[in-house]
Amino acid sequence: MTNETKTPEQQPAVRAEILAYYAEGKEDARLRQGTGRLEFWRTQDVLRRLLPDAPARVLDVGGGSGVHAQWLARDGYEVDLVDPVPLHLEQAARLPGVTARPGDARALPAADASYDVVLLLGPLYHLPERPDRVRALAEAHRVVRPGGLVVAATINRFAQLHDLLREERYFTPLYRERADAVAVDGRHRYDPEDGLFTVAYFARPDEPPAELADAGLTVEGQYGVEGVAWLMGGVEDWLDDPEHREAVLAATRRTESEPTLLGASGHLLTVGRRLP
Repeated sequence: MTNETKTPEQQPAVRAEILAYYAEGKEDARLRQGTGRLEFWRTQDVLRRLLPDAPARVLDVGGGSGVHAQWLARDGYEVDLVDPVPLHLEQAARLPGVTARPGDARALPAADASYDVVLLLGPLYHLPERPDRVRALAEAHRVVRPGGLVVAATINRFAQLHDLLREERYFTPLYRERADAVAVDGRHRYDPEDGLFTVAYFARPDEPPAELADAGLTVEGQYGVEGVAWLMGGVEDWLDDPEHREAVLAATRRTESEPTLLGASGHLLTVGRRLP
């Protein structure tokens, strides 16, 4: 069976709040400066160990402005990026070696078994309903070749609570109320008054493996991206210093798959494979 490209009327709808949030253009800078660099470098570190040798075909689903697509193309991979945000597509299309086109993770504009690797480094954040997340993962399973990898990122359940504690904003009643509510059911509800994240789902570490399995993928591992380092007060200064940065990355790598620490990381990568 081959994929039929869906018309705009058939494409799943992306919520307006999510599109508006990313249309502000802040995501690209978030991963290139400050503490966001830890997420970027650690994601890069894990992927470089997992991915097959270049050249290989990579589909970067929800790849945003192409922050990861850029270095993947430089590493010699053939990178296609799919994203629903027009600004992201404009930014990604400027990158050498990257093709960018509109699309939704739940209905990928790609043929069956056409990629060696499918990355979902953001789409699952914004699918609060489990059937939608499984649908996106099933689409990844469809378009990856037999034996190929699917890598899915999730935000951990208590990431916002930990982040607000670190920033000392948790002591403000509005922020504390919001973080405590997310910790209960994982659902981050958009509120224009709080200046926090858009509509999202924050998952427990045991949820992604079950969802990958339901989509037909065989789970091969999980990796805490930032570990506990992102919660430490000096991390931004450490990342500015090359010697300290390498020490932080190495220390985080040592605990990246420790089951008792997976939930402490802000983000989690879960890796699945489509069986031959």
